[in-house]
Amino acid sequence: MNWFISSKQNEAKKLIPLLADVSKRDHAARELMRMASESVPLLLEALQTQDANLLLVYQHLLARIPAASPLMAQALTTAHPLVRGRIAEVFSISKDKTAVPALLTALRGEYYTVRSRAALALGHIGDESAIPALLTALKDREDEVRIAACEALGQFKDPSTFDELANVLLDDPKIEVRQAAVKVLGETRHPAAIPFLMESLRDSFWWFEREQSVQDLLNAIENMGEPVVEPLIEALGDREGTVRKFAAMILGKLRDVHAMEELGMTLYDLHHEVSQAAAEALAHFGGEAVDTLSEALRHPEAAVREHAVMGLGKIQDVRVAPLLIAMLNDPERIVKWQVVKSLGGLPDDRAKSALQEVAANRADRELSNLAKQILQSE
Repeated sequence: MNWFISSKQNEAKKLIPLLADVSKRDHAARELMRMASESVPLLLEALQTQDANLLLVYQHLLARIPAASPLMAQALTTAHPLVRGRIAEVFSISKDKTAVPALLTALRGEYYTVRSRAALALGHIGDESAIPALLTALKDREDEVRIAACEALGQFKDPSTFDELANVLLDDPKIEVRQAAVKVLGETRHPAAIPFLMESLRDSFWWFEREQSVQDLLNAIENMGEPVVEPLIEALGDREGTVRKFAAMILGKLRDVHAMEELGMTLYDLHHEVSQAAAEALAHFGGEAVDTLSEALRHPEAAVREHAVMGLGKIQDVRVAPLLIAMLNDPERIVKWQVVKSLGGLPDDRAKSALQEVAANRADRELSNLAKQILQSE
């Protein structure tokens, strides 16, 4: 009998290397699955590989062998930390609920790499009994674990977890962890998440010198769709200009007609970036915004006129070209400069003719050269 067992183990050992050969992989995998009791220990040992492609092969094969689960659950507390983490990833693939107790133990373990992967596996398995432990993991000392806990909780989309995720949004010292929390809240598309997202928008930690990082927050708010329109309209009156700017940007992308009037008023905001954001937001409404933007062409502030011209230049509407051509007579150079650039974006023969006239007028060499560059680039 011992000879027979040893023979099968040797056979399994010979099959493991064949998994690296695409032409022989399917046959080797079938045989290894058939020889589960002999092959599983060898496959667990193979998880130490440095070949990322082979690692996935081993992990997916283990996920397809039901008999592997008890051995993997045991190895979660005894194997090398590298292997433990990779075993947790196998459970993410198999979604085996019998692994939940072992994964919960791993979530409290010594090695943060194992804790993070255990958290992710619990999220993929989706057993609600894991939620309390995942909420505790939001306070883990390691960033990687807190991020994984956020992602895992996001799988449940459970409003009862939003308060704790909001604490991460507003209190975690690392922006990367906050980003993980905001992504999962945005993906829930649940109205209960909106107050937390709007509170984060007003938190300068998110956007002060973090123009790239804040994009995750803006995307999450936009994902909420129509229910977030009213809170965003309210945010257009916030005392902080950056908040007003971001609110205008998101409202433009949502294109809800209820926001047009407020965006029209925001166009006259004395904060340069807010006014510009409002103009760009209105441009998203297309022809519906032409009248609103054209009214701003008569505003005494040159910056407001400049932004209105910019917004009109983004709208494909037959009414736009004459409005812009008339603005070539604006007394302010920054406005005329923007008019020339905006005319260049219009597929309108009248705009092209106006640019040709500007190009031919050598009285203003810089404006003439700009018009020539635009005409040459068409």
